[in-house]
Amino acid sequence: MLATKEGAAKLAIFAVSLLIAMKVAASIVTGSIAIRADAVHSVIDLFGVIIGYTAIRIAGRPPDKSHPFGHGKAENIAGVVIAAMIFIAAGIIAYQAVVGLISGGAVELVPLGIYVTAAAIVINLIVSWYTLRIARATESIALEATARDLFADVLSSVAVLVGLILVQFTGIAILDPIVALLVAVLIGRTAFLTMRKSFGGLMDIKLPQVEEDKIVACLSEHVDLIASFHRIRTRKAGSQRQIDFHMVVSRHISVERAHRLCDQLEQEIEKKLSDTSVTIHVEPCDGNCEKCSTSPELCQRN
Repeated sequence: MLATKEGAAKLAIFAVSLLIAMKVAASIVTGSIAIRADAVHSVIDLFGVIIGYTAIRIAGRPPDKSHPFGHGKAENIAGVVIAAMIFIAAGIIAYQAVVGLISGGAVELVPLGIYVTAAAIVINLIVSWYTLRIARATESIALEATARDLFADVLSSVAVLVGLILVQFTGIAILDPIVALLVAVLIGRTAFLTMRKSFGGLMDIKLPQVEEDKIVACLSEHVDLIASFHRIRTRKAGSQRQIDFHMVVSRHISVERAHRLCDQLEQEIEKKLSDTSVTIHVEPCDGNCEKCSTSPELCQRN
């Protein structure tokens, strides 16, 4: 169950909820601005994970009358929303850090804060690693955004831990809000990377070159029937790939033979690139191509 996109998202929801409870309690007891900032980040993480989970469920719906190409872009939209929420988290943390720098607040029961933060790092690191692994296996944009958000929480918690250790050994409480500012910068960077990848899908950016090369390789295996091909267009909506191209075949090939060739190509491409929809536009050769002029009898046989 957990080895699915939905299962990984549910695990992330549970883990983040647990982390929120831990961090809020620790921030109240210790008065640490850095822990409080980390708790705020986890609260926003929870909203992001819920949005990602909802998007994964929507993206999994089959095509319908209103969405003939499926619902895959729900994941890209969720990725953008999650990235925006991470930016908000960075802004809130930066604000709290500046307030702390101005007020010069104190931190109490530092050892407790250290233990709680260390535990949060371990929990978050395991969940973020697992979520990212499932996201890459299923090519889920929304789940990857969630994993990046959780890993940003790991980085922020590491920074908080370092700050608390420094306060414990130096007694300089001002280091706590300084570390919180560093946390804000780290989170902002993660938000930027997540936003950029999610927008790529919304703007219909083409598939990576290595994947397009696999499409060309499939076509090149049928040089006996295909005179040429052109206008290869690719895009991705969430984990769903959409591919279309024009294929030139001999004018002597029957419609039935051309149809079988298209079916075969679709199956071969889908084996190399999962979750793929292929559309092929078949064109007859004009009779002047090199293949027809050198071996017209071969074209006619096929």
